[in-house]
Amino acid sequence: MAKKVLIVYAHESPASFNAAAKDAAVAALTAQGCTVEVSDLYAMKFKAAATTEDITGGVKDAENFCYAKEIKLASEEGRLADDIKKEQEKLKEADLVIFQFPMYWSSVPAIMKGWMDRVLGFAYAQEKWYSEGIFKDKKAMLSFTTDCPESVYSDTGINGDINVTLWPLQNGILNYCGFQVFAPQIFWDPATGSPESRSSMLEGWRTRLQNLCGEAPVYFAPLDYFDKEKGFLLKPEVKEKYASKECGLTVGIHMGKPLPANSQTKAGV
Repeated sequence: MAKKVLIVYAHESPASFNAAAKDAAVAALTAQGCTVEVSDLYAMKFKAAATTEDITGGVKDAENFCYAKEIKLASEEGRLADDIKKEQEKLKEADLVIFQFPMYWSSVPAIMKGWMDRVLGFAYAQEKWYSEGIFKDKKAMLSFTTDCPESVYSDTGINGDINVTLWPLQNGILNYCGFQVFAPQIFWDPATGSPESRSSMLEGWRTRLQNLCGEAPVYFAPLDYFDKEKGFLLKPEVKEKYASKECGLTVGIHMGKPLPANSQTKAGV
C-alpha cells in the first residue's frame, strides 16, 4: 500500500457525502498504516485563479506573459507563492493522490481546477510528459459524486459516455503529468439514495481502499507510440499493429474506430 497519501478535497459542507467519502478514505488508509494528509481547499480558501501573483519577484516577460513558462522558471528559481510551495511539498511526499469532489459541469469544481492549474502548472512546460512525466512514480485517482444516475452518463444517455467525460481529466491532466491513474471511484447520485444505499457506497469504497494499490492502472498509450518529428502522430508500426483491432487504442486516440468500452472507468482496458 502507498505509505503517504494526499487527498485533495473540494466541498464546503462537512455534512456532505463527499465529506463522508473523504473521512472514510482517511480512516481506511490510516488503519493500513498510511500517513494521510488532506488539502481541504475551501477551508484553506485556496486561490483558484492562476495569475502573476503566483510568482514572487516579478515575471520575466510581462509583455508576452505565458503562465506555464513563467511558473516553470519560478519553480526552478524558488519564486513560487507560498500556498503553491506548500501544496507542491505535499505532492512531492505523496505516493498516491486522491481527488475527492462533486462533479460540476462534467468536470471538477473551479477551486480544484485552480489547484491543478497552480500546483501542477510547472509540470506543463516540462520536457518529460505522459508516460515519461515527472510524476511517473506516483499514483492518482478521481473520487467523485454525481447528481444524476449512471444511465445519464451512459453511451445512450443524454450526457454521453462517462469515459469520454473523464478523458480530459485523466489523460489531459493526470496522465500528462506522468501519474499512474487508477480507475475512478464514482458515487452515482448519493443525494437521492436511501441512507442504506449511501452506507453501502461508503462500505464499497472502504473495501476497495484495502487493495487499491494492487490494482492495475487505467491504460494510456505510452509516449514512445508517437513520432515527435511528425507532430506526435502514431508511428506507422503502431497503426499497423492496431489496424485489425475492432476498437480504437483509447478514448481520444480512437483511429476512427469504436471507442474501447470502459477504458477510463476500469483498470487495464
